[in-house]
Amino acid sequence: MFKSAVIAVVDDDERMLVSLDSLLRAYGYTVKTYSSALAFLDAGDCEHTDCLISDIQMPGMCGVELYEALAAKNAHIPTLFITGKPGLPPQFSARVRKPEGYFSKPFDTQALLACIERALKRGR
Repeated sequence: MFKSAVIAVVDDDERMLVSLDSLLRAYGYTVKTYSSALAFLDAGDCEHTDCLISDIQMPGMCGVELYEALAAKNAHIPTLFITGKPGLPPQFSARVRKPEGYFSKPFDTQALLACIERALKRGR
C-alpha cells in the first residue's frame, strides 16, 4: 500500500464524498474531497495529488471535462471515474484516453482499492 499517497475525490454527492473519505482513510491514504471539478482546480492541488477519483456527471464541469482540463495543463494524474448513471456517457472513450478505472455506483470497494493500488504503482 502507498500509505502516504494523496487521493483526491471529486463528487457533487456529499454522501459519496464522506463514504469514500472514510473508506480511503481506513486504508491509510491521505484524502482530499471536493464537491465540484472547479473546486478541485481552484484548490491548486494537482501537483500534490497521486490519484484522482471523479464522478463523471456533475453540475458545471463534468468529470470528463476535468480530465481534459488537467491534460491541457499537462497534469497527468491517474484517474478513476465513478458514476451513478448506467453505461458510459456519449463519447467517453473518445475523450478519455487512459482512465485507470470506471465504476458504476454502487461499486465493489475491494475492486476500487485494487484499481487505486495499480494506478499508484504505475504513477504519472
